[in-house]
Amino acid sequence: MTNLKEQNVQNELADLRVEKELDMDTERLARAALSRLMEPQDAAGLALVQLAGATDALRIATGQVAAGPELERGITGLLADSGSAGWAGLAAALKRWQPRLPDLAPERDLATMARLGGRLIIPGDELWPAQLADLGIQEPICLWWRGQEQQLPGADKSIALVGSRDSTSYGAAVTGDLAYALGQRGFTVVSGGAYGIDAHAHRAALAGGSSAVPTIAVMAGGVDRFYPSGNDDLLRAVANQGAVLAEVPPGSAPTRYRFLQRNRLIAALSSVTVVVEARWRSGALNTAHHAETLGRAVGAVPGSVHSANSAGCHRLLRDGGAVCVTDAAEVAELASPSGTALPDQRTAEAAVQDGLTLEDLILLDALPLRSTASVEKLSAVAGLGQDSVRAGLGRLGLLGLAVSERGGWKRGKA
Repeated sequence: MTNLKEQNVQNELADLRVEKELDMDTERLARAALSRLMEPQDAAGLALVQLAGATDALRIATGQVAAGPELERGITGLLADSGSAGWAGLAAALKRWQPRLPDLAPERDLATMARLGGRLIIPGDELWPAQLADLGIQEPICLWWRGQEQQLPGADKSIALVGSRDSTSYGAAVTGDLAYALGQRGFTVVSGGAYGIDAHAHRAALAGGSSAVPTIAVMAGGVDRFYPSGNDDLLRAVANQGAVLAEVPPGSAPTRYRFLQRNRLIAALSSVTVVVEARWRSGALNTAHHAETLGRAVGAVPGSVHSANSAGCHRLLRDGGAVCVTDAAEVAELASPSGTALPDQRTAEAAVQDGLTLEDLILLDALPLRSTASVEKLSAVAGLGQDSVRAGLGRLGLLGLAVSERGGWKRGKA
């Protein structure tokens, strides 16, 4: 009798799992269709989905079901609460969506993603980035995803690096240093896959990344065709090692408006948005604005006062919307409380070094990490007398900062 009860319970649980999977499949199809029907940040459409659910929202948007006055009032109230302006009623929205109805083929779009080795993720999926909920009504309907099937890191472990497409050699060097060092610290670098600063950020993050998802590229067009074409190899590498995301379906063109729309996703995925180089009216400033709106930190890298490519960064700093950052440590500090973003070993070593004299610090810098060096060699490298080197080595040895091996000295592990 007990076995029969257990079997009945297991059958009921199995039925519930199947029912849940079918519901998610229906939801997935509906959201795939809605992402083609509605532009990203279509406030009316997003409000409709939030209030009616994706499945019923699709029925209403395609004219299969009529929306009642109560739903219309609900959308009006939701849009008013979120600060969205220009609501002309659901009838106007239906008219706006109507020309796209013949193009709806969610099964085809999902099949395209499957052929590419990608997928569609929706709110409620394990892979859905929880930090996107901070966008409120502007949270995307879905994300089209190419990349490793890895959970994306939370905002606290993600840093956005953005800037000019026509970056200078200075901007390229700073971006490369920042992205590589942040990757070494375990951060995921988020950017937009474009030429210039974006490309340098992705490339350096791939080289230095220690996270399971070293970098994320958020695209303005469909992920079936990488844009710009000149970054095709780079974006394939990002997809192979990290993730390439878009909220528009396969085949969608990367219009100027969609570049601005995707900027909010770059900001929302990250705890800090760093503008490395930006002209006075750069799109990177739009990303910084989204970050500010979300209460995220914004950093700006200073440049030459003669460089037009840094005018936008200086504007952010002057207006007080950004913090001046010059290296990865300062960016990591913005992402987390003081000291918590630093490796444990480095923090401990820094604490020990606080009491050292200038000569001891110079000698410490001269000590090799792996091989050993003689007193004579250290004297020449540090520019100190041999007696000073011997005395300093004694002090550093007591602190564990110097180790003697086979008649030579090297850096300790304290």
